Amino acid sequence: MRACVIFNPVARGEKARRFRRHLGEIAAECTFKQTAAAGHARRLAAEAVDEGFDTIVAAGGDGTINEVLNGIAGVADGFKRARLGVLPLGTVNVFARELGIPRRFEPAWQTIRQGREMRIDLPAVEYGDNEAPQRRCFGQLAGAGLDARAIKLVNWPLKKKIGSLAYVVAGLRALFQPSPAITVTAGQRQVKGELVLIGNGRLYGGEFQLFPRADLCDGLLEVCVFPRVNWWTLVRCGPSLLLRGRLPSGITENFQAASLSLTSSSPVPFEVDGEWAGRLPAKFSLQPMGLRVIVP
Repeated sequence: MRACVIFNPVARGEKARRFRRHLGEIAAECTFKQTAAAGHARRLAAEAVDEGFDTIVAAGGDGTINEVLNGIAGVADGFKRARLGVLPLGTVNVFARELGIPRRFEPAWQTIRQGREMRIDLPAVEYGDNEAPQRRCFGQLAGAGLDARAIKLVNWPLKKKIGSLAYVVAGLRALFQPSPAITVTAGQRQVKGELVLIGNGRLYGGEFQLFPRADLCDGLLEVCVFPRVNWWTLVRCGPSLLLRGRLPSGITENFQAASLSLTSSSPVPFEVDGEWAGRLPAKFSLQPMGLRVIVP
């Protein structure tokens, strides 16, 4: 195994500081590349693939993982030439939780050293106008509407202090903004709602199972559509999410599809893997078993 570790030094400050204490222990087993700004991990991952590294390790949160994923994707035959490893240093680490990757450094690094590889589906979204079309891969989830607005409103200094609760604060702020209708089209099926979540895996926002039928290896995305997003929705969903980690039955329309499109007559933002990405319209699809990832 020839491994390159791409390290986000500001990911969840205390975890990053603890990670630095282990750098000397693993320096002989890998090469380090440290990010300097947003988007840098993507360039470093592409560079690492071109340099012949066969294992690209994202040491950070879900945002860092997403950048590394897209860096590999940006190189010809990137996912044939390199596989993804994860050292979870972020606030929520949804993708690592989904894969069962330990959140402590020692067992997480041991997982990478053992090199057990799994192939999972690789979703992607296409968006932008005809003159400047864009494509972005993601590993775990995507969403349009309230959750994307909340991500845009997250106070990053507050996030460093209170962790995932900063998203709750931002979500409450986002509830005061308009929620335009979103049209979901998947083949002959068409559904409308004010919040649309798309899952490759089962988990959202930590341990919340918003996509109960999702499977990383089945060639399908699970779509969760909220017809309305308001304070009453929050009151209905809150207790079940907090106590059971699931939504109450009947509050959303869930279905599975290999591809789908999201449109709206108003400007609606969307996110992938917890990072603001762009605005609708957008088309989602996946490459079955397109991603090689190291798992326990």
